[in-house]
Amino acid sequence: MNCKTVSARSWAFDTGESGELLVQEVRRLTQVENFDLAVVLGSGWSGAAQIGQTLGILPYRDWSCFPAGQIAGHGGQLVVVQASSWKILFFVGRFHYYQGISAFQAAFPVRLASALGCPRLLLTCATGGINSTYRPGDFMLVEDHLNLLGDNPLRGLPGDTFVDLVGTYQHDLYDRLMTRGADAPVLHRGVLAAMSGPSYETPAEVRFLAAAGVDAVSMSTVPEAIMARYMGMQVAAVAFIANTAAGLSPAAVSHQDVLACSSEHAQWFPCLVGHLIDAWQALQTDPPC
Repeated sequence: MNCKTVSARSWAFDTGESGELLVQEVRRLTQVENFDLAVVLGSGWSGAAQIGQTLGILPYRDWSCFPAGQIAGHGGQLVVVQASSWKILFFVGRFHYYQGISAFQAAFPVRLASALGCPRLLLTCATGGINSTYRPGDFMLVEDHLNLLGDNPLRGLPGDTFVDLVGTYQHDLYDRLMTRGADAPVLHRGVLAAMSGPSYETPAEVRFLAAAGVDAVSMSTVPEAIMARYMGMQVAAVAFIANTAAGLSPAAVSHQDVLACSSEHAQWFPCLVGHLIDAWQALQTDPPC
């Protein structure tokens, strides 16, 4: 079992700040003080929020604390859900470094989740497959990452920012998913690289990443994972293989094709998120380390 833990802390927004007001509104709207899980939904993953009972919806555009601008395939709203006994925050749409914001700003949903008492974070994304055994439509459980964004969300923050990222991702959670049968999509376990974007990687960059042991490449996810560890949260991440990385197939890479592949396999997204939630809940009944 992955028993590595970090002391949890709660992000404190300044008094009167939009973030603090949003925390108050979420609690007022849902009558929930502390939440069990936050889920950040990447490109094409919006349908995964359609599980359980919806307790409230808050559009990003109504709150200045959310970075401005949304990318196609990202819904742009916070959906609060009760699934089984858990109260869950679904961030339908994420923020990216390539939008001209910092890694710290891109990780805003994690800070909000921490302020709302979340001890766990599930990250999702669409990626390009580098591992030769991966095919579009597969999924990869992220076991480790390579941060090539050129930024770190902890830069300039107070406190102990020298965070140990060994054991960032919940391998024990993944063990439970890999034992599932025919009702699950093709699942791999591997290393995710985060590149700055918004342009896709060159074939030379893809060869470099492959030589470095990377299995899939994205333009997201890593800032949120680092921030979550700083906040003492448990982290899991699942990547959808939406295309073959540049230079590994004769087809050109486009965001439209990424969304089309996501749409084609959309039935798996809520199913897989639901399985991850079930597995995480089951872990809570295991004997302590």
